[in-house]
Amino acid sequence: MSSASRSRAELAAALPRVLLDAAEAAALDVHGRVDAAVLVPLYVDADGELHAVFTRRREDLRRHAGEISFPGGRADDGEDLRDAALREACEEIGLPREDVELVGALQPTPTIATSYAVYPFVGLIDPGREWTLSPREVDAVLEFSIADLRAGYGRQRLLRRGVPFRTDTYVVGEDLIWGATARILADLLQRLDALG
Repeated sequence: MSSASRSRAELAAALPRVLLDAAEAAALDVHGRVDAAVLVPLYVDADGELHAVFTRRREDLRRHAGEISFPGGRADDGEDLRDAALREACEEIGLPREDVELVGALQPTPTIATSYAVYPFVGLIDPGREWTLSPREVDAVLEFSIADLRAGYGRQRLLRRGVPFRTDTYVVGEDLIWGATARILADLLQRLDALG
């Protein structure tokens, strides 16, 4: 049975075998001046298809304006990174922490331009949620199937701050995922492959 056709209960049992332990991942040292945490919310729809939830950041933000990312942000001083991911998801998209079943973590990754150390935590949620967007930060919530994300993988030449570079990307419709979010997504997809 593929990861795309498992029930939530089956995923909850299987994912911890291929994910990092959340507590151990939170203790890893990653290059970056500022610790940040994101939640990687996953759900299984009525057809048994696995989806991931992202946000599109507002265009007028100082950092990562208009980019697609997982809900999250910087951790408060002394805050557990898992708690930071859950708090930020609640603040940004109205996802209550009690509605998230944390099942593990992905490899932490640094951001290049803004020097964040991003710690991703994977959580299972129920499908069909009504989202409450933070008007200050979030422009939209995007729910993409894992199948569409896989199909949208490619390498593109991007231009940022006048500097051209080639990078891994995922494109679904008009939506482009790149940078740290694309690296986190690649790690997730590789681990889902390991489920068989």
